[in-house]
Amino acid sequence: MANINEVAEAAGVSISTVSYALSGKRPVSPATRRRIEEAVRDLDYSPNAGARMLAGTRTQIFALTEPLRKDTHAPTHMAFVLATAIAARRNDYDILLLTDEEAQAGMRRVAANGLVDAILVLDVAPDDPRVALARQISTPAVFIGIPDDHEGLICVDLDFETAAAVAVDLLADAGHRSIGLVGQIETAYTTSNFPPRVRAGYLDRARERAIEAAHTTTGVTHSDRAVARRAAATLLDGGATGLVLHCTDDAHAAVLAEIADRGLRVPEDVSVVSVGASFDTAALSAPVDSIPLVPQASCDLAVELALQALEPGGVGPGVRLIPPAHHDHGSIAAPPEVRIAAD
Repeated sequence: MANINEVAEAAGVSISTVSYALSGKRPVSPATRRRIEEAVRDLDYSPNAGARMLAGTRTQIFALTEPLRKDTHAPTHMAFVLATAIAARRNDYDILLLTDEEAQAGMRRVAANGLVDAILVLDVAPDDPRVALARQISTPAVFIGIPDDHEGLICVDLDFETAAAVAVDLLADAGHRSIGLVGQIETAYTTSNFPPRVRAGYLDRARERAIEAAHTTTGVTHSDRAVARRAAATLLDGGATGLVLHCTDDAHAAVLAEIADRGLRVPEDVSVVSVGASFDTAALSAPVDSIPLVPQASCDLAVELALQALEPGGVGPGVRLIPPAHHDHGSIAAPPEVRIAAD
């Protein structure tokens, strides 16, 4: 990539004149400016962020604040980081990743120094401290997730409540009258915004459909397959004939192992549907119907909203929900008692 010295030489001017033209600090004659612009274009020169800020133009950088805590499920969160980077590059933006566990610190730093054009907020907690900061700073912020207090914020996310309701409907429509939810690890219900929304959507729709609905968590660590198996065992022993899985890929595998070790089959004996998975549930030991969380869909919309926020008039605050979609992999059928009665 060309440097400022090469631009100055090609334009036949001094380095300081190039700097003045790019920063706008001092007037430059129209003819000189044209030569500099031609050299910039011909040499594919990209002025640094500091020069662009001095000129009052965009930095072409978004910050992505993603606090990496001890309970973070890295594969899921890295899928969102990658999806955000892809969406940003498609729009000629780079990503500055902020992984401070004290998430406010990095967010406050880049906003105070004018290092980025907008801030994308990941791993949103129900009572996220970044909410108050987003209201204080002038840098636009887009939340990929929905905190409890989201008034005046720009938020985007999968409609998790509806996704869970769709899962319940699929099982209820197949004839299941007793179902169970294998949920996230225990801490996720206080540190993340979406697990409580899935659980609420699941319980509300089960109540509406007048079916019995139990729920369990998967312990304290994401990789504890034994706890996930016990969670599934508890639900199956309690009479559940259909399971809704809202947990990690390891937990999905553990639940299917528990079903198989009992001599049961999916879907002949137990129906299974996954909610909010960002991995391929068709590749599991038994392919599982999915109402997935697609990182690219959320991140594409978040970047689009960030770009709109930079335009004159900006974009209004509000929650933008992505409608859920059901991917049928053949893991839902009528429960045995319904099939026997039908025969």
